[in-house]
Amino acid sequence: MADPALFCGAPPCNTAGVNQHLERPGTALLIIDLQKDVLAQCVDTTGVLARTAVLIGRARASQLPVIFVQHEEPDMPRHSSGWELDPSLPVQPGDALVFKSYRDSFEDTTLAAELARLDVGRLIVAGAQSDYCVRTTAHRAAIEGYDLVLVSDCHTTEDTEFGGVPVTGEQIVAHTNQYFSGLDYPGGSYGIATHLAVALA
Repeated sequence: MADPALFCGAPPCNTAGVNQHLERPGTALLIIDLQKDVLAQCVDTTGVLARTAVLIGRARASQLPVIFVQHEEPDMPRHSSGWELDPSLPVQPGDALVFKSYRDSFEDTTLAAELARLDVGRLIVAGAQSDYCVRTTAHRAAIEGYDLVLVSDCHTTEDTEFGGVPVTGEQIVAHTNQYFSGLDYPGGSYGIATHLAVALA
C-alpha cells in the first residue's frame, strides 16, 4: 500500500517521532513563503499581509523569535525578484531565514536546528500557500512533537481545480482552518486563532 504522505506532497513521515512531544519552553512565529511570486495569484493578499505585519509586531513586542521561510525552485531561483519576500513585511536583520526547495519546511533545511537552538517547542504558523507549504509544514511540525497554532486569518492560497472540480482560494483557506482546528496527537496542543487572539506564550 502506498505511503499516504506521498499524496499530500510531504516526504515519508518519521513515524519514530510521532507522539514524542517536545518539552521545550519557547514559542516562535514561523512565516512561510510570503514571497512575491508565491502570492501573485493568491486571495486576500493585501489583508493577509497587513494582518501578518500586525502579528509580527505582536511577536516582537513579546520578544518571540520570528522565522521567515523562502521557497526556491527553477522558476523562482534564490535572489530573483519573485523569490524575495513581500516588501511590506517588517523583516529585521536578526530574524532567522530558512531556505527550502520542498513543500515541507523541515526537509533538507536548517529549520529544525534553528528551533532547537532557540529551545522552541511551540510554533505559531502563518504564510502561503495554505494547501501546500503551510499545511505540509504545519502537519510535519505536529508529527515532530511541536505544539502548533495556525493563524486562521494570516494564510492564503489561490483558486484552483482538480479533476474538473473548481475550488476557490477562500474555500481552501476555510478547509485548512477546519483541518487544524481538529488536529490531535497524544500529548500535543493544536488549534487555530486569529492574529489578534493568538496567545504568544
